[in-house]
Amino acid sequence: MSQASETVRFPAVEGTTFGVLLSISFCHLLNDMMQALLPAIYPTLKAQFHLSFAQVGFVTLAFQCTASLLQPAVGLAADRRPMPFSLSGGMVFTLLGLLLLSVAPNYPVLLISASIMGIGSAVFHPESSRVARMASGGKHGLAQSLFQVGGNIGSAFGPLTAAVVVATWGQKSIAWYSAIALIAILVLWNVGVWYKNHGLRRIAAAHREVSISTLPRQKLIVAFVVLVVLIFTKYLYLASISSYFTFYLIQRFHLSIEGAQLHLFIFLAAIAVGTIIGGPLGDRIGRRTIIWFSILGALPFTLMMPYANLFWTGVLSFIIGCVIASAFPAIVVFGQELLPGRVGMVSGAFFGFAFGMGGLGAAILGKIADLTSIEFVYRTCAVLPVLGVLAVFLPEVTPVSHKVRVRRIE
Repeated sequence: MSQASETVRFPAVEGTTFGVLLSISFCHLLNDMMQALLPAIYPTLKAQFHLSFAQVGFVTLAFQCTASLLQPAVGLAADRRPMPFSLSGGMVFTLLGLLLLSVAPNYPVLLISASIMGIGSAVFHPESSRVARMASGGKHGLAQSLFQVGGNIGSAFGPLTAAVVVATWGQKSIAWYSAIALIAILVLWNVGVWYKNHGLRRIAAAHREVSISTLPRQKLIVAFVVLVVLIFTKYLYLASISSYFTFYLIQRFHLSIEGAQLHLFIFLAAIAVGTIIGGPLGDRIGRRTIIWFSILGALPFTLMMPYANLFWTGVLSFIIGCVIASAFPAIVVFGQELLPGRVGMVSGAFFGFAFGMGGLGAAILGKIADLTSIEFVYRTCAVLPVLGVLAVFLPEVTPVSHKVRVRRIE
């Protein structure tokens, strides 16, 4: 079986533009570090505003709803009409959300500030994923990994900085992160200049190689459904860690908030390691193989973790983070190759669905935790990676291609 795929052939002398990739990755680091503040300060907010676990979950849901619902629309709009400077514009929303979060006096304002931060994420992810592919020089898995690992590192450092800054100086210190947002806006403005002056012209001057799919429409739909289920599995499990891991560690092992946030940092750092490994491996040994291994392969470790002591909980969480995170770069590129010419829409849909599942999962798991316990949530979520067996229904990649000219974009 074969599937539709798209690559863009740039002039050989230019190859992969690592300066742009590293800039995008760096801004992804800053973006996700700022956004990771939200779950990292949940224990502080829960105590300050007297929130239930369900209310904590709804804060995540407020953030993820705007982040997830807007991303496919932003990606589709960018596919039709590229917006080079939308990246820096989106970061302005993150800046405004941070400032409002730092002075939020009550729970409704917390929800509003989380929603505004979500808008910034919705604009950033699909367009920056397009830029990463544009600058890849054909190394799509590598480019996607470099782009995503920046976000993973930022997500890991968010709780670590929160443990030092917010835990020491309180809610108002969140405003200090606005300086990070300003740095990201400046870097992304320069990326936008490259995007306008070089990226679009490279595409217009090149030949786009579009693969012809012999995969029937029904099987194409099945492939997308499988990818969606795998994203659901991955991000629902990750939601149980990112939103409630600190509570789990505090409740079961009587750790301090700072100690629990350090363990969360270790888990998120493992996700960064898995992401940077997964993309290049997908280029070499096939994305289907990586997807199959990374989700189902995490199952033995997720089943053991709810019953482990503190030391082995740390070890197992690191292994789980590495293994399960290696799938997402492969899933995104796989989806992009299924729908040629819809890179932004596919990226937005997958990133958006991932955020949506994280937010919805956080709200549902929070309600379950209120009715039962955090430990029950972890024992239940431990079986989710068994759905990785559905990767068997993904088609093999054997593209047959032809070249078409691309209209110049001024």
